[in-house]
Amino acid sequence: MQIFKQIAEIKNYLRTEQRNGKSIGFVPTMGYLHEGHLSLIRRSASENDITVVSIFVNPTQFGPGEDFEKYPRDLNRDIQLAQEAGAHVIFTPDTVTIYPEGYKTYVEVQKITDTLCGASRPGHFRGVTTVVTKLFNIIHPDRAYFGQKDAQQGIVIRQMVRDLDMDLEIIVCPIVREADGLAMSSRNIYLNPEERKQAVVLFQSLTMAKDLIVQGEKNAYKIKAAIEKKISEKSLAKIDYVSIVDMETLRDIRQITNKTLIALAVRFGETRLIDNIIVEV
Repeated sequence: MQIFKQIAEIKNYLRTEQRNGKSIGFVPTMGYLHEGHLSLIRRSASENDITVVSIFVNPTQFGPGEDFEKYPRDLNRDIQLAQEAGAHVIFTPDTVTIYPEGYKTYVEVQKITDTLCGASRPGHFRGVTTVVTKLFNIIHPDRAYFGQKDAQQGIVIRQMVRDLDMDLEIIVCPIVREADGLAMSSRNIYLNPEERKQAVVLFQSLTMAKDLIVQGEKNAYKIKAAIEKKISEKSLAKIDYVSIVDMETLRDIRQITNKTLIALAVRFGETRLIDNIIVEV
């Protein structure tokens, strides 16, 4: 496995491989890998000749008071796990490499970044789209893999790729969950035992919502109220948002009539967790 820290070096290596006809899959991460990340790496390894994994905790997608400094990091562990999952190349730049002195350029997708996590975390998606654009320009992948847990992120990235005529395929893979249903996240490590126990209510509330829809309930306001009620029964849960939105516009809907995203963000103590499901009727 090849490990690169410098942009010029990984570019030279990958361009040679591409000239030799090799396809490249790319999994961008902020490290502290879990089974969700590993499922993306395995999927990429099964569909491409070379799988590149980036490990970079991107400061521009963290807002003031968020957890950039304490975000979990364990590079040696990540490299081992990525290699075992099938990665061929690891890219681990530092902040100065990605944002050198005098850096002034940002990429911003409008409207669909104003809602859900975009409303709660102003500037977050500008940081995401900027770093992903830079990574795409460095790696030049044929395919890039993202997790459905960050549903809005996947929608935003796909919009950006279409709008900027980027020549690659975006593949969004299913959420990977713990045995009790909690969506896997690097931030789960922050939860204390009681918070971890109560956090299962996120998946439980989404499952309840899906059951209501299957039973014939199509009123989005009623479904949202039922989700909020169930989450609020947990003493440590503080709801950031519960939203039922159109899959393309990410705007709130009144009635569920086609493919719909039900997304939520909830804090347990200092830890903000997100989850979602997609329903079709």
